[in-house]
Amino acid sequence: MASSLKTFPAFGRAAAQVRRIAALADSPALFQAQRWFTREKSWINEQHLQLCRIAAPTFFEQARADWFRTQLEALGWNAKLDRAGNVLAQFGNNEEHGFSLVVSAHLDTVFAPARPEDISFGPDGRLFGPGSSDNGTGLTALLAIARVLNESPDLHALATEILLVANVGEEGEGNLSGMRYLCRQLPQLSRVKAFLVLDGPSTDHITSQALASRRYEVSFTGPGGHSWNDSGTSNPVHAISAAITAFVQNAEEACAKQRNRCSYNFGVLEGGASINSIPSSARAKLDLRSEDPNLLEELSGILTAAVESALERENRSVRGSRLTAKIKELGSRPGGKLPDQSPLLQTIQAVDGYLNLKSRVDCASTDANVPLSLGLPAISLGAGGQGGGAHTQQEWYQPEGRELGLRRILLTLAALAEQADPAGSH
Repeated sequence: MASSLKTFPAFGRAAAQVRRIAALADSPALFQAQRWFTREKSWINEQHLQLCRIAAPTFFEQARADWFRTQLEALGWNAKLDRAGNVLAQFGNNEEHGFSLVVSAHLDTVFAPARPEDISFGPDGRLFGPGSSDNGTGLTALLAIARVLNESPDLHALATEILLVANVGEEGEGNLSGMRYLCRQLPQLSRVKAFLVLDGPSTDHITSQALASRRYEVSFTGPGGHSWNDSGTSNPVHAISAAITAFVQNAEEACAKQRNRCSYNFGVLEGGASINSIPSSARAKLDLRSEDPNLLEELSGILTAAVESALERENRSVRGSRLTAKIKELGSRPGGKLPDQSPLLQTIQAVDGYLNLKSRVDCASTDANVPLSLGLPAISLGAGGQGGGAHTQQEWYQPEGRELGLRRILLTLAALAEQADPAGSH
């Protein structure tokens, strides 16, 4: 047995970490706090319902932010809005205390309910409606953590170590604006031991690598005209169709040569007013993602070449005014990766070992991209339960098993707070 431990030192360290988490979890305060999540599941579900009924599409999160701030204040936290629209909360009157942990969840959704009644629980216990899973789960977890820490006097010291953040601008063209602003403005960024980003429900992953992305809008503009009388006039829809076809063909070849995964998606295509009119404009929006920043640069170059080629072809035998084309960058999400030996990654893996969660380390695009790109310790986690249909009108969330995700978050925070202050380590 002794020789086995010497042969596999990493296993021995991992086992010791799990034992440390087990001892922490069995402490009276944390033991009772974990049971609280089960006891108060009805309250947690009700908060989830109420917040999801407040529409919060990207760039229009204010009503939900105001509601969220009010809830946190009622739970004993000192909450405020920053200039970006993020909700920031510290415990009680400890605003001057140097927090060391940031726990965040994004406020915005891709789709918003037209009416509050569009968000409702079904007979099988599932919550239906846009934003119910992404990111109603993360926001609800923030409220649950806020309340359990407030109601547990022995955990007030842990609460003072935490900054709770409900941030704006995570989805789509929000371009991580809320998290970018937060990381620029935090006065004690160097003291932060960890960013825990709560996004979605799944507990089977630990996102420790930031998936870099670029987003573009391509537009072609021309004089337009009548389909018969002005036949031969350059057509923006024809041009943009040719550009898309050329890009997809060449991007497919470029990605096939790479070991790292990549993706490209034209998610919006617009142009024209009637079937018998030559359009005066057409536009498309493209999302590029890759684990390799160099491949992103290559794909961006392929896009430029495709647009230039389509423009030249459409203008080659033009009658009258020529087309013009423009490529506009809508967003750029930075990449980054948490080191394999990071104390943060080792801590969450130990917690998962204690909770018997078979999680995997993965790469995704989340608010964690921003701190990871700055070399700060950050991970993105699911908040428990199950969900589906994200980014659609048919989104749903099943809260059964949510308590496990909440326990995971709480134990990770408690374990990180026990670690030595890393001031000066960045």
